[in-house]
Amino acid sequence: MEVRIEQSWKEALAPEFEKPYFESLVRFLHGEKDSGRVVYPPGGSIFKAFELTPLPSVKAVILGQDPYHNPGQAMGLSFSVPDGIPSPPSLNNIFKEIENDLGVRMSGRTNLEPWARQGVLLLNAILTVRAGAAASHSGIGWQEFTDAVIRTVSERCDGVVFLLWGNFARSKRDLIDTSRHYVLEAAHPSPLARGAFFGCRHFSKTNEILAREGKTPINWQL
Repeated sequence: MEVRIEQSWKEALAPEFEKPYFESLVRFLHGEKDSGRVVYPPGGSIFKAFELTPLPSVKAVILGQDPYHNPGQAMGLSFSVPDGIPSPPSLNNIFKEIENDLGVRMSGRTNLEPWARQGVLLLNAILTVRAGAAASHSGIGWQEFTDAVIRTVSERCDGVVFLLWGNFARSKRDLIDTSRHYVLEAAHPSPLARGAFFGCRHFSKTNEILAREGKTPINWQL
């Protein structure tokens, strides 16, 4: 697997690519392919979040767990699916909260690339998954890599808003220097959380923080 990653990230994460765990991870993914297993997202999209949101432009981070494992969904951005693919339940709830929080109407688009291009790093902690098997790549080294990503944002950027939804995302809080950054926590948007995500107002709160930091707020409306 060729690691195709945007230049600012490539430079910042260069030490990670040389570590034994990453070499092992690449060997594992080659083995999956050689065995005829289907892996999501497609190879060219594994690092899509980094391609669309270079390190110097990061304003906010939305942390997911692992990619969607059904055909056509995973696209390398946490919670996002390509336009024309039915919106998964968690994404539906995110859109409902945006509408209630900001008083806007979402269009039905499901592709979150416009957020990524504005500086929202849509990062999954695990970047690949075997088709039809949720969390199937959770133990191959991706979390070591994405923990390094979170630490890199914490060390090299200032005034970033980290949106941590659910216990898994909250477990990453210790990687963030909270004297330099902002952390907003809420329940996961999954229906399994029984609506506890609603009312968090993270989208307006993020924009209030960015405005105070002298940064352009995010246009969350799609």
